[in-house]
This record gives sequence, structure tokens and C-alpha cells, in this order.
Amino acid sequence: MSPFLLTRTLPEDATDAALRADVLHGLTRMPKELQPKWFYDARGSELFEEITRLPEYYPTRAEREILIARAPEIAAATRASTLIELGSGSSEKTRHLLDALPALHSYVPVDVSESALTLAAESLLAERPGLSVHALIADFTRGLALPGTPGPRLVVFLGGTIGNLLPGERTAFLTSVHSLLSPGDALLMGTDLVKDEATLVAAYDDEQGVTAAFNKNVLSVIDRELGADFDPADFDHVAVWDSENEWVEMRLRARRALTAKIPELDIAVSFEAGEEIRTEISAKFRREGVRGELAAAGMELRHWWTDEAERFALSLAVAS
Repeated sequence: MSPFLLTRTLPEDATDAALRADVLHGLTRMPKELQPKWFYDARGSELFEEITRLPEYYPTRAEREILIARAPEIAAATRASTLIELGSGSSEKTRHLLDALPALHSYVPVDVSESALTLAAESLLAERPGLSVHALIADFTRGLALPGTPGPRLVVFLGGTIGNLLPGERTAFLTSVHSLLSPGDALLMGTDLVKDEATLVAAYDDEQGVTAAFNKNVLSVIDRELGADFDPADFDHVAVWDSENEWVEMRLRARRALTAKIPELDIAVSFEAGEEIRTEISAKFRREGVRGELAAAGMELRHWWTDEAERFALSLAVAS
């Protein structure tokens, strides 16, 4: 069996320190906000997997449809020997690309979760004993040093996760990706597309309330990790479409005036009735907007694929 290497580029306590910093900054500013990455503890990850199977939540199905249909074209366009996946998680969708790249030498999954990386690598190596896997425990939004692997390399960023970044953060992220690309390398990126408001809001506010539970779970994370006394029942889940910025916002709205104590940060956070915490933005894109953001980061859009209903897109770009 080919080797499995696991490299940690984050300090052991990096996640704890980042959570403390984000909560302190986010809940002491106005308006209040929390980073969406804190949704994904074990329970949050289970809830998100449930969300991806909901009838209202189309992005996962739409992206998978494109990958299945276009993987041979992606392989032919890139001829990748190394596939690097940012925010790899379970690596489930990536399998469609791996199957289309028979000459692939190396797979480099990048994630903050060691357990997710290990489980995914064990599964992949059992199916593909000739593949070399070098996993990185890293935060790809904070710069990234890649291992030496053969080119051409294909950097993959799926799931529409780029939409969780504010415009300035997207610019910084795409510029950092550009710095990783050598001549012949490419970036494959998933983006959810602008569409009617009802479809967009429903995707983030399902009738079964799974997304509401997912949103409120961030309060349970803060309670457990920082000793806080938030009661998720004190907050309503809210999803709204911001037509000016063309993104969906998820928020938690206080049902009454309250104060939550966070002993690990030595702070108390007060809320007025109706006050909100923004927990996520999910930007939606248009083709020319994606082209422009890639160009501003030094990359040229070469291919654009959508699902049949044109709800979601995969773009392939190279350094210009």
C-alpha cells in the first residue's frame, strides 16, 4: 500500500485559541457575529450531512451532478498528477475526480480535523492502494505550504465554501491560492449561483428545522468549549436574502432580553429582544463576477460548467 503521511501545520492548541479569539471579537462588536467554521463539531457535522439530503438544499446534489458529468473533461483539461483539496472533510465528492484521473500520483487533503483526514485517507487507500496520500492539518485561509508532489497539480475547492468569505477575504484567499500555482497547475472551484429568492432562502430554512438546529448548535459549541450558559431555545433561526450583496445571511435572533456569561473569556454578553448574531453569509455568484474575482487574483477562467438546471457552477482557472 502506498504511504499515508499526516503533517500538522497548526499548533495543537490552535483551534482552541482561534475559537476564543473569534468569540471574543465577534460577540463584543456591533452587530454581533460568529464564524461559520464553529458549526462543525461532531454534532454540527452530522446535522450538515442531514441538510445535504434535504429536498430544499440543492447545492450538494447540483455539484455532484456536475462532477459526475464533467470529471473526464476536468481530467483531460488538467492532466493532474497531484490533486490538492482544500477543506476536504470526508473526501466523498472528490472520488469522482479520483476515478477520472487514473494516472494520479498524489492526493493532498487539507482540513483542520485530524480525525476526518485519517478516516478519509484510510477509506481511499483501501480503494486505491496505488495512491500516495499526504494529508495536511491546516487552516487554508491562513496561508498554506504544500508538500513536494509531482505536477501538474489541481487545487480543488468544492461545496461553494468560497461564498462563506466576505469579498475582501475572497480576494486574499484567491491570491493565496494563486501563489501556490505553478505553470500548468489549475484551480477547480465550486460556486452557488444567483437565483430566485424563494429557492435560496428555503435552502437555508428548511421545513423540518434541520438548518435551524445546525445554526443553533454553534451556541452549544460555545457552551461546551468556553463554559458559557447560552440556551439555544432563547434564539430563533433566521435566514434572509441580501439582494444588494447577493448573499444569504443566517442569523440567530434573541427571543427576549438576556445576558449570557462566558467564564473562559471573563465576559458577559447582553442582548436586547430581537437582537441578532450573524453566523454565516453564503454569497451567490454570476459567471462574470467569478471571472473578475479570479482575474483580480491573477488567474484566468478557462472552463465553466453548470448542472442542467444552472443552479451551481464549477470553474476551472489557471495562473494568467
